[in-house]
Amino acid sequence: MPLIKILTLVKDPERLESRLKEIPAEPGVYLMRDGNERILYIGKSKKLRSRVRSYFRESQRLSDRIAMMVQQVAEIEFIVTDTETEALALEANLVKQHQPYFNVLLKDDKKYPYLCITWSENYPRIFITRKRRAGNKKDRYYGPYTDVRALRTTLHIIKRIFPLRQRPQPLFKDRPCLNYDIGRCPGVCQLLVSPEDYHKTVQKVAMIFQGRSQELVEILNAQMEEAAENLNFEKAAKIRDQINSLKSLNADQKVSLPNDTVSRDALALATNGEIACVQLFQIRAGQLVGRLGFVAEVPSGKAEPGAILQRVLEEHYQTVEPVEIPTEILVQYELPDSEMLESWLSEQKGRKVTVVAPQRQLKAELIEMVERNAEYELERMKKQGDRNNEAMQDLADILDLPDVPHRIEGYDISHVQGSNAVASQVVFIDGLPAKQHYRHYKIKNPNVTSGHSDDFASLAEVIGRRFRKYLEDPNLQRTGNPDWPDLVMIDGGKGQLSSVVAVLQNMNLLEDLRVVSLAKQREEIFLPGESFPLETNAEQPGVQLLRRLRDEAHRFAVTFHRQQRSEKMKRSRLDEIPGLGFKRQKELLAHFRSIDYIRIATPAQLSEAPGIGPHLAQEIYNYFHP
Repeated sequence: MPLIKILTLVKDPERLESRLKEIPAEPGVYLMRDGNERILYIGKSKKLRSRVRSYFRESQRLSDRIAMMVQQVAEIEFIVTDTETEALALEANLVKQHQPYFNVLLKDDKKYPYLCITWSENYPRIFITRKRRAGNKKDRYYGPYTDVRALRTTLHIIKRIFPLRQRPQPLFKDRPCLNYDIGRCPGVCQLLVSPEDYHKTVQKVAMIFQGRSQELVEILNAQMEEAAENLNFEKAAKIRDQINSLKSLNADQKVSLPNDTVSRDALALATNGEIACVQLFQIRAGQLVGRLGFVAEVPSGKAEPGAILQRVLEEHYQTVEPVEIPTEILVQYELPDSEMLESWLSEQKGRKVTVVAPQRQLKAELIEMVERNAEYELERMKKQGDRNNEAMQDLADILDLPDVPHRIEGYDISHVQGSNAVASQVVFIDGLPAKQHYRHYKIKNPNVTSGHSDDFASLAEVIGRRFRKYLEDPNLQRTGNPDWPDLVMIDGGKGQLSSVVAVLQNMNLLEDLRVVSLAKQREEIFLPGESFPLETNAEQPGVQLLRRLRDEAHRFAVTFHRQQRSEKMKRSRLDEIPGLGFKRQKELLAHFRSIDYIRIATPAQLSEAPGIGPHLAQEIYNYFHP
């Protein structure tokens, strides 16, 4: 049954005004929905009517993100509460439940990494990710951390301190690997540890990322003493080593404050009027246990710093467990509603939480240190953005483009004397890799075989497949289409470029598409129809941008080629076994994961694989044991 198209409120002024009059001037939460009943945004306010009305005032300057959201609003719902504190708690619960698309102040640009623990699994995984996904509600994300290298080092040390699963996939089918023998893994792959016991180990790891290392040391001390009293000296020694490793983990991160038993978070920002870099230092028992970073939008350049800090704190503490909330929060600026935030956090934690904007002595010096770090991060982001802008502008000047190229695509071919020929398509958006748009191709040209390579024909095939949909549908939009590239770069010289140009001419696309090639030997740029390369300097920002694109296309192509070659090598020996076709080879490899494991398997073990009967199992065994 088709969905009924509902007119948005901005296009129906009478219904908009009627709806706004229905909203009371009381504290509460408002929900904005689109024409398909999906929740776009959830917000809270001390006065619902004035807050919701502000979205639709012509004089109100909204950020691009919120202005786009307002254009889609077809219905507004509200829930009245007694106090703004209740509204904040309700908003937090509703956002967790529905996770609306526009309910994000903090930019999700994958800049900072998170650490994820998948509590939803019997044997939780612990890994680093740059995207906070709306998966299972039991899974927990810690971060975002500003220093990915320090995060990787910490995780590496933790995997040496505690027995944790070390591999995403088991190495052997019926026995644990060496990590189990040396005590690094409890044998998760063979279920040698119960889910309950493994959860207890992971809970200790979680305490470290919750800033509770000192509490964990105290627990381990008690366990060590108990093991020693029971004359279990081997266990006591292992726990002693864990304690020493934990103490050395943050040994050089001391922060001098008058009362080192209080848990504190210190928050400060630096802004350039468009974005704000926010730093949050987590201090537990006098130790700096974590440094988190956020990038916040500054709507219309007019947002008060205190309001930005308050919203960052609200969004951050909505995602943490009560035990992670500190008893004292130091902020750079006074917050607009600090009392409300204190009340809500105290209710969440179960004890009093204070929010302070220190003006003197050591706490003020701590805020100054956090602010300096925020300024350094903002400057680093600005320099990176300036370099990208300079490179794109220089490239536009070199190629005489009408505008700065927003989307650039790079293509390369990889093979070994024609065998396993593949191609890569990489995409840079605003000068940065956009890996979600990467693609790889297997070359299907029957003339490209082992011993006979043809890069020209391979590139022509790939470009034809990439832009085939524009040939099949001539009315498909190009201008303003995010899939349409502003520039296409081919890895190679005049020959490779000519083969691509010929294909695009046959598809009637060359007039709307700018294509260049970059030759490896002298980093020379060639244009279609030109016999000589452009006069450029290899160290120019625009040329360096093309070189980064070319190197990334080469890396992506070579990686895929090696993967394909490895798969072929796996199957090459199996091809010689009578009765073992492609499908059975695939099932056999999926079951044993390696040729080596197939080689050492007995006929009975081989017959356990899908599609392998006793007779074929004996044939396979005889092949490897002549």
